[in-house]
Amino acid sequence: MSTLIRERVPVRNTPPAAVRPQRRRLGRRTILLGGAAVAWLLGFIFLHGTATLNLPASELTDLHRTLNQVNAWVADNRADNPVFQYLLTPLRSAVDVVANLFTGIFAASTTGLRLPEIGWLGTVALLGWIAWAAGNIRVALLTVAVFIFFGLQGLFVDAAYSFALVLTAVLFTLLTGIPLGILAGISARVSKVITPVLDFMQILPTFVYLAPLALIFLIGPASAVIATVIYAAPPVIRLTAHGIRGIPADTREASDSLGTTGVQRLITLQLPLARRTIVMGINQTTMAALSMVTIAALIAAPGLGQVVVRALQSLDVGTAVNAGLSIVLLAIALDRVTTAASRRAEPGAARNRRISRRTRYILLGAGFVVVLAAIQLSRTMLWAAVFPKDLNIGPGIVDGVTAASQWLQTNLFFLTVSLREGVTNGVLNPFQSLLTDTPFYLLALVIIAVACALGRWQLGLVAAACLAVIICLGLWSDAMVTLAGTLVATSVVMILGVIFGVAMGRSNRVDQIMRPLLDAGQTMPAFVYLVPFLGLFGATRFTAIVAGIIYAAPVAIKITADGIAAISPTVMEAAVSAGSTPWQIITKVQLPMARKSLALAANQGLIYVLAMVVVGALVGAGGLGYDVVAGFVQSSLFGKGLAAGLAIVFLGILLDRMTQAAAVRPARKTAPGKPVRH
Repeated sequence: MSTLIRERVPVRNTPPAAVRPQRRRLGRRTILLGGAAVAWLLGFIFLHGTATLNLPASELTDLHRTLNQVNAWVADNRADNPVFQYLLTPLRSAVDVVANLFTGIFAASTTGLRLPEIGWLGTVALLGWIAWAAGNIRVALLTVAVFIFFGLQGLFVDAAYSFALVLTAVLFTLLTGIPLGILAGISARVSKVITPVLDFMQILPTFVYLAPLALIFLIGPASAVIATVIYAAPPVIRLTAHGIRGIPADTREASDSLGTTGVQRLITLQLPLARRTIVMGINQTTMAALSMVTIAALIAAPGLGQVVVRALQSLDVGTAVNAGLSIVLLAIALDRVTTAASRRAEPGAARNRRISRRTRYILLGAGFVVVLAAIQLSRTMLWAAVFPKDLNIGPGIVDGVTAASQWLQTNLFFLTVSLREGVTNGVLNPFQSLLTDTPFYLLALVIIAVACALGRWQLGLVAAACLAVIICLGLWSDAMVTLAGTLVATSVVMILGVIFGVAMGRSNRVDQIMRPLLDAGQTMPAFVYLVPFLGLFGATRFTAIVAGIIYAAPVAIKITADGIAAISPTVMEAAVSAGSTPWQIITKVQLPMARKSLALAANQGLIYVLAMVVVGALVGAGGLGYDVVAGFVQSSLFGKGLAAGLAIVFLGILLDRMTQAAAVRPARKTAPGKPVRH
């Protein structure tokens, strides 16, 4: 039997390969970003103030003059051009007919004393009954209280105008949006065609609609309604399509096995099962319509928006707060009614009702008799047609808010002014100078390099195209002013998003406290955010930035909170069992795993801040927003205002695509054999 003798080999004490220090190579992305930053700083230092393409506020380019000529040509040929005669003018007339119908019913007629067909008493009773029928008695009482408070504020007619325009816009939106949503839900081909259009409509800042629509349809209710339809249509289209597509496949197969046709399946199966989602889309569309109707005051849309705009132009904080409060209350009432309607549309809602359907119908019938009596009184008695002036507490609200604003500005001057000047001089002015005083060609190359680092050369081409359009529009310097304010505001939005979003994602109690406040913030129209900060900080760029931050923060906080809450409990348990502290869990586990949600929050924050650009121009923001507002006010600057609107569009597309690329960018891969650093 042979024995195998192994030769002993001396063992060397060499460290394992896994712990051998590795030299980390610089990636293409790091080199691009670092090189772009160095080139930007050097160019700013040595080429400061050269080739900035600055255009004074009163000067125009050849393109702006051409657009002015187009405006004049449209005005001169409106009556003779076939497109206007047979398409645009009839469309405007149809919208005007419906808008005038609702305004005549609720706000003011065109005859005699201009009293509405239904006075304030009949309007309050009718809307309360509708809220009861669509929702419940609590929502009805809220609606009645809100509209009575409008009268106490002295703003019942203005609120009725806003309500009538919202009603008109929602009617046209639903007539077009629900059929399109149904088609997109049952046809993948239609969905592929319509989705990019909806994306563009939602990216497009709201004010960009106003100038071309005012050119085509003239200023007034028709332009306001059409602009509102464009802005408010995407939610109901998307949610209708989502509701129809969300029906389980086995349910559809069971319906098909019974031999139902496509129309029968749609009417008897898909629409009933998607009813709750469709009503939710109506809720979102209604809130968007109210927001846009107030903004459309810039093109002479009557209502509460007009009161706010006039107050902002004269820096009348008291009147602006009074009207802004009405807008908030109208938004709350509409939101609660449509939300209650969506809950009643749920399949199991009937089983949870406290009273039987028959009893409810009897009560609704009795209530409708009371409504008819109130309408008759409002048509025959002056006190029921016009809200009594003796009950008007509006002047008291205006005087009280004005006094409080003056007291705050006087006694908190050292705080508000110090904060405003500190941020303006310490952050905003230096960053704005870094953008506006760098040669345009160098800064454009830097932005293109950043785009390539985020999304490769394809995104670089998109960035180059957007920047080229902005340069050709002759508004590069103003675009950089807008970009500076947008990026500063978005940075603060993301700080707030991370702080409050992490707190909400980690604690259900914090989420329950914060979410109603965020919901209320999202239902408020953009104008409302300017009013309190105008009283605190005056008409400055800082005021516009703060308003933009408050407007955009809710969506960023919600997205961040959802991203944190969606992390697997198994991962969290593993981190806790490893002895990680809460700070380590947040910074090493939750935030890295929620990176896509954070990037999405930054994307939406940018879009929401950019949507406040023109609103902020009403209180001194400057930049492209000022150009848009000036184009509305002065006919000689119409072309420049229209060009500024287009520049906002392409700036929004650029920022949207870059932040989307950051959201989908894959994480860094570790090469085989290399250790993963923890």
